[in-house]
Amino acid sequence: MTHQAEHCLAFARRHVAGRDLGASMPAELWRAMAAAGLFRIGLPLAHGGDGAKLSVVAAAERALIAGGGSPGLGTVWAAHQMIARHFLAGFGTEAQQAMWLPRIASGASTASIAISEPKVGAHPKLLTTRATRTATGWRIEGEKSFLTNGPIADLFIVLAITSEEAGRKRYSLLLVPESTPGLSRTVAADYPALHPAGHCGVRLDGCEVSSDAVLGVEGDAYAAMALPFRDAEDALGVSGTAGNIAHMVELLAAALPADAGTDLAAPVGRLLGLSALLDLAATQVAAALDEGRIEQGLMIGIRTLAAHIAGEIRVMGPLPEVAAGLAALDVGLSVARGPRAVRAARLAMGGGRI
Repeated sequence: MTHQAEHCLAFARRHVAGRDLGASMPAELWRAMAAAGLFRIGLPLAHGGDGAKLSVVAAAERALIAGGGSPGLGTVWAAHQMIARHFLAGFGTEAQQAMWLPRIASGASTASIAISEPKVGAHPKLLTTRATRTATGWRIEGEKSFLTNGPIADLFIVLAITSEEAGRKRYSLLLVPESTPGLSRTVAADYPALHPAGHCGVRLDGCEVSSDAVLGVEGDAYAAMALPFRDAEDALGVSGTAGNIAHMVELLAAALPADAGTDLAAPVGRLLGLSALLDLAATQVAAALDEGRIEQGLMIGIRTLAAHIAGEIRVMGPLPEVAAGLAALDVGLSVARGPRAVRAARLAMGGGRI
């Protein structure tokens, strides 16, 4: 376990375990995470971070969830780190990085990525939010949905059409501060199992930003930034799943009576073993992404094994304390079920290679 993961585990056991965090991110917990340096993990050294690799971020997320038992808190933290790491640190100009990364590393700011739109999701052919060039920059019109950390964000990174070539939409990402006139939040579906993680939509009614608000290469945002971010999201997602399973199974083991016989203890022991496999596989997924490889097969296997473990826990008659973990796991496994099925099919049709 990395020292960052050990730090997150200790923090979660002290500040999170056994606590009802409520529907929204508690301000005092956010401040405690900032004071403990949790928001520095994985961000650039030059801008207040610790310079750690993605695999370290993944291990820290697993530890935060395993120690505290709040998958939603893991979601809040991982989104905070990964949006800053992938988009701002990966593609921002020196000025953009200097403006936002130190604030994000200190917990003074957080960003939310705005790609999906109501009723169409993130399908590039169906997105309609558009940015039109003005004398001083860009004017943005459209609506986005399901923004993780949107309710607490003060920076929105918005995907918008900025041109069309031969009928093909060309997308750019634009930095839109919360205070921009014309930007307003909209209500999104609530997922109690993921509390305190919050989601919202945003409406952009003539939001004007300067020409230096474009992140990365103009017109190439979907392929160059949005699609690779999906791989990073998946890698962090399976790490969170592994942490959630570890927490639930540890609760089952701790609840065994001192005189438990083999019939009672052996099933829990088998689940502990399977949980260890999940942790190892999640570690390999993140380490591979550090090297530029995508382990789709391992990610499919992690989700499948997690669903199997959840089924065994339900058969046992789970403790009330693990009910929240099971509910969060169900939500996580249901997200993007269609695209995940396509990836599983490709794995099979490719002879096991993807």
